[in-house]
Amino acid sequence: MEFQQQFKEYIKRVNNKLEFYLSIKEGKNKRLFQAMGYSVFAGGKRLRPVLSLSAYDMFSDDTEAVLPYACGIEMIHTYSLIHDDLPAMDDDDFRRNKPTNHKVFGEGTAILAGDGLLNYAFEVMLQDALLRNNGKYYSSIYEIIKAAGVNGMIGGQLVDLESEGVSIDGETLDYIHLNKTAALIIASLKVGAIIGDGNIADIKNMEIVGKNLGLAFQIRDDILDIIGSKDKLGKDIGSDENNNKSTYPSIYGLEYSKNKVKALTGEVKEILQGYGKKADFLRSLSLHLMEREY
Repeated sequence: MEFQQQFKEYIKRVNNKLEFYLSIKEGKNKRLFQAMGYSVFAGGKRLRPVLSLSAYDMFSDDTEAVLPYACGIEMIHTYSLIHDDLPAMDDDDFRRNKPTNHKVFGEGTAILAGDGLLNYAFEVMLQDALLRNNGKYYSSIYEIIKAAGVNGMIGGQLVDLESEGVSIDGETLDYIHLNKTAALIIASLKVGAIIGDGNIADIKNMEIVGKNLGLAFQIRDDILDIIGSKDKLGKDIGSDENNNKSTYPSIYGLEYSKNKVKALTGEVKEILQGYGKKADFLRSLSLHLMEREY
């Protein structure tokens, strides 16, 4: 199947499952589900769940088995964006060309919507794991918990918050990128391999691919904050410079940053060569991420 067609098929599967989980519930907490759904269905790229599905497809068939975990990862990612946009964090007014959650629902409800997505993600995944009663599903949840937690995404977010307005070195910047962004991308690929019954070497390869893709993805974001357009990105550009935020371009320069993305993507391509045609989609996706304008 051609790359764009396969991408759309993966996104369709993920969205259908997310709609199943997040259909508006009638009840006293109806507004909570409205706020959660507002951000989940605001037009995200679905990169992380697509990575889970594509990794799974390299080792097994029938992506239905990995979908609850792919959706859980997307809920966790979306919760982090809702909280990132809050006045106490990045204080953003727009996300994906739409007003941010707190601008629509108020700060209190936005905080609870983020909390709700985080907790609901684990409710969905654990319910599935308990039904299947197989260790690989519990292992997958553990990988996701680690990636989203204090030694992963949240830890990276804290250091990112502490680094605003101050000069930091490249090592600290890598810590932020590898934890705030890459950790959940690494988990997405590892979960696909674990549930797809990949071996230890396969899971390690997916970890390396995820680390490279995650870092390249964030550096590309830093680049696009300088050379991108608001219409394509769906958010204001130049915010990093305005907030005196250290980024790869500000520390190393724009050309070095572009070359770093190419080098990281090249390493991904090398690893995936060993998987032949089964890795065609993931290879194409890595190139797409390197060249993306949004």
